[in-house]
Amino acid sequence: MTVTTPSRAGSPVPGGRDAACPADSPPGCTVRPFPHVPGVTHRFVMVRGVRLHVAEAGGGDPVLLLHGFPQHWYAWRHVIPLLAGQYRLICPDLRGFGWSQAPRRGYDTASRAADVLALMDALGVHRARLAGHDWGAHAAFRAALQAPGRVSHLLAVNAAPPWLARRRLLPQLWRLWHTAFWEYPRIGRLVLGNWPGLTRFLLLHGAGEAGVWRYDEVEEFVTASCQPGSARAGQALHWQFVLHDIPGMILRRHSRVKLTVPTVMLAGAEDWMLPPDLLAGAGRHADDLQLRVVPGAGHFLADECPAVVAEAARELFRRS
Repeated sequence: MTVTTPSRAGSPVPGGRDAACPADSPPGCTVRPFPHVPGVTHRFVMVRGVRLHVAEAGGGDPVLLLHGFPQHWYAWRHVIPLLAGQYRLICPDLRGFGWSQAPRRGYDTASRAADVLALMDALGVHRARLAGHDWGAHAAFRAALQAPGRVSHLLAVNAAPPWLARRRLLPQLWRLWHTAFWEYPRIGRLVLGNWPGLTRFLLLHGAGEAGVWRYDEVEEFVTASCQPGSARAGQALHWQFVLHDIPGMILRRHSRVKLTVPTVMLAGAEDWMLPPDLLAGAGRHADDLQLRVVPGAGHFLADECPAVVAEAARELFRRS
């Protein structure tokens, strides 16, 4: 159910100050305007009892673009102009991030996938193409596995499927060292909310080459992740991954699943968090899955080489 009228990027959202304040803002909050991307409109949609912010652009067949951490819808700012002429782009802020509401629960992968499918219902979209980065791709994988009839194609950017082989996963878990500062209850929220240096480090050093980011882009994501609701959501997101996703991979809980949706996985050759070698053999539980490695790129492909991401999306989405 839509609760506000769409508005242009950078302008106030009808409904007053609270309508555009960051998630779970304190009473003294002032409006934090949306970053400007030409042609993008904004609205809020109630999904499973949570108010989600949705940025939209273009027209045609629907494509959901799902952001990762520590970003929000603006992660797709360079990709949107490249695809808006062909598709209706739906870029939600997932629960707890950007301008979406930050409830205390619902940050496990299954719940976030349920949010994606419920958002499609709320927007009247029966079937869509999904593209996700990082944590957004985790939710996209789960949605495609649970409801393959709702997902026509899946583009997973800098993300692993839920059935990684233990022999590949366990030796690489050290690469997640930075998440130890964020994942523990209470501690993670304090670090994310009050010591943003690690978030800034992740963005700056996660890219394959220096000079990818503008200062204002980094600070937009850092500022957003420091908001009280988003800091709590970031901690919960990582803790749920520790509780559910990593044990699921180690115990091979998804070894019997089969991904039937045509899928392309894009990996950065210089991604130190998720190296391409870790993803080798990912297609063994899928009918049609391709792994493509982007030379010289790191963990933020939509920011580093948006043309490559857009072209991979177009090529995949054209397939029957």
